[in-house]
Amino acid sequence: MQSDIGVIGLAVMGENLILNMASKGFTVSAFNRTTEKVKEFVEGHAAGKSIVGAYSLQEFVSQLKRPRKAMLMIKAGSAVDAMIAQLVPLLEPGDIIIDGGNSHYADSTRRTRELAQKGILFVGAGVSGGEEGALHGPSIMPGGNPAAWEHVKPIFQGIAAKVADGTPCCDWVGPEGAGHFVKMVHNGIEYGDMQMISEAYSLLRHIAGLSNAQCADVFTQWNQGELDSFLIEITADILRKKDEQTGQDMIDVILDAAGQKGTGKWTSVTALDVGAPTSTIAEAVFARCISALKDERIAASKLFGGPQIPFTMEPRAFTELVRQALYASKICSYAQGYQLMRMAALEFGWELNYGGIALMWREGCIIRARFLENIKGAYDHTPNLQNLLLDEYFAKTISSHQNAWRQVVAQAVLQGVWVPAFSSALAYFDGYRTATLSTNLVQAQRDYFGAHTYERTDQPRGQFFHTNWTGRGGTTSSSSYNV
Repeated sequence: MQSDIGVIGLAVMGENLILNMASKGFTVSAFNRTTEKVKEFVEGHAAGKSIVGAYSLQEFVSQLKRPRKAMLMIKAGSAVDAMIAQLVPLLEPGDIIIDGGNSHYADSTRRTRELAQKGILFVGAGVSGGEEGALHGPSIMPGGNPAAWEHVKPIFQGIAAKVADGTPCCDWVGPEGAGHFVKMVHNGIEYGDMQMISEAYSLLRHIAGLSNAQCADVFTQWNQGELDSFLIEITADILRKKDEQTGQDMIDVILDAAGQKGTGKWTSVTALDVGAPTSTIAEAVFARCISALKDERIAASKLFGGPQIPFTMEPRAFTELVRQALYASKICSYAQGYQLMRMAALEFGWELNYGGIALMWREGCIIRARFLENIKGAYDHTPNLQNLLLDEYFAKTISSHQNAWRQVVAQAVLQGVWVPAFSSALAYFDGYRTATLSTNLVQAQRDYFGAHTYERTDQPRGQFFHTNWTGRGGTTSSSSYNV
């Protein structure tokens, strides 16, 4: 019996996806560059299941039903290109290569085009949910060559997480690199979520004066309402965990230097490329950068004391303000992520189903949260919605939460508590809701020193003017363009 699909790469994500596929009735071939790993897997976790080991690429390809479907679960970058180069001579036109790793969307666009010229169909599929999601049901975001979708759809939707009505958290995202682009934005939003939750924790600890156990109780309570999400849930678990070696709270023995694998940076760089203001996501990336400067921060802490302003608010009242501030900041972060997807879709000529993306993120992935249902509802109601803040639900919510949000950010500043994501999200909101910004002065400055021109408030958009500010500059101006 031949396999329905093959997976190359037997790290934890690859193994768990294979086990998931087998549990849903699919026969799967497994290959790893280190063939000892194949033997260990087939005789171990895969024993007795519809999983077949392959000990060479030739054997792997020979085991697959036509059109062959080979899924790569290997390190992104050159390793993917090297494996594709080895696979292509063994495949036939119409066969499918799937990259399920965290590849850059531009690489997936390139691979889709290059493989199409050879008759091979390429799918770049973002997979989220970690090892647990891979085993029990991840969120899957496939893009690439549309001709491949009908062949991989039964498998992908079969193994994906499901929402309450049984709808799978997987659907076709779009052409070329669209799948990996949406996964990249997911990860950027994830950076923002994690940073904002850590800031809420810091506010509860260092301003409200709550213990770790009390903070855990707060997060558990928050998880029953509008903040209901996977990350809030696990935060409560983390704050209750004790270190087996010392007996201390586990959180207190973990060094405050956060790592990153690059997807948050990719999101921020891409946002700059297309002109999307994802400031909160970028701040979350920069927060990890400053956290890595541990030795410098220790030295600076000995030079600079914080403010000595008494905090007089009742802790329970402040905790409620923090909850509202966290939710308002979260709304802005997601609004930025969706704005980035909308602007990128215009740039690359993609048609993205934004409500469908919210559904794909509702279960299985790291940012799964109750309020994604509100995002789906917003785009179901207005498919061409320019910004989530313009939706009735989110507009009402953020309006009702903004006073609490401002009080929290103000208290954080007064107490010297670091809240870059909260304050950046608030600055984004204030910028977005302001009809006339101070950037008219920026444009005047640009025209003064560089003759970069400007538009006028009393003339139609798209007409550009130049002023001879000093009387010495003449009438020559630079051409008008925006990066």
